Amino acid sequence: MSQFRFSRLPDIGDRVRVSFEFFPPKTDEMEARLWETVTRLAPLSPSFISVTYGAGGSTRGRTARTVARILGETGLAPAAHLTCIDATRGEVDEVIREFAAMGVKRFVALRGDPAAGVGAAYRPHPGGYSNAAELVTALGRAGDFDISVSAYPEKHPESSDFATDIDMLKRKADNGATRAITQFFFDNDLYERYVERVRRAGIYIPIVPGILPIHNFKQVTNFASRCGAHMPAWLAERFAGLDDDPQTHALVAAAVAAEQVLDLVERGVGDFHFYTLNRADLAFAICHMIGIRTPLQQQAARVAAA
Repeated sequence: MSQFRFSRLPDIGDRVRVSFEFFPPKTDEMEARLWETVTRLAPLSPSFISVTYGAGGSTRGRTARTVARILGETGLAPAAHLTCIDATRGEVDEVIREFAAMGVKRFVALRGDPAAGVGAAYRPHPGGYSNAAELVTALGRAGDFDISVSAYPEKHPESSDFATDIDMLKRKADNGATRAITQFFFDNDLYERYVERVRRAGIYIPIVPGILPIHNFKQVTNFASRCGAHMPAWLAERFAGLDDDPQTHALVAAAVAAEQVLDLVERGVGDFHFYTLNRADLAFAICHMIGIRTPLQQQAARVAAA
């Protein structure tokens, strides 16, 4: 596919559900920006919001504090990320109990990236869970949770082939995963072919597209190369010459992501997960473009139509 099919659609806001991903803040300034983002996006009534771990589980404490604040200060449903990096089974089980005691009912179960970051060799902890499939089983033993797991339309960069990758997804689904959220991608044909492979393998949980608004094209290109995500040539053409023009860059980024979502809606997709990078503007603009409105916006639209 050279680029997304973009057509005029009727208002689809009532047919589309969104969720948002945030990462826990490392500084007071980052915490302030995170809460500005949460406050801006909360009126869009996301299905849930997820809070990540850093590589190697390095932000466990901050993740817990962020989730506690979301529970205490908003009406949003947080999903806590959980990994098995650098922890024994007992330590992971204790984290599950702590989150459950806080009122968390949703988890995103991931193997996790090594402390050295994406691309570094992964070695399971000798006394820990080896992978996300085992983590899903542990969550099932601990309670009746909504469990999201990861999926890779272009396969995990560490997987030897698609069959191995999809076998791991099947193990996660068979062990009790509620849904899979994909790694970001920019070619919807790749996603559609992946879903077909997954269904042929007997995996029937929802495969929710992970959408990454492009805040910085060069940074996303670098990250995509490490994650094994394809960057189409037409996408580079869209952002060419905008390195020193952030305003136009943001407008193009919102249009590209909205086109991608609308094209996926035409293909029958109804749920989307946005990787916000703790920034509200692009995610909010994209949601507006696909018809998702805040209550105030809905009221204004009714008045204007009266």
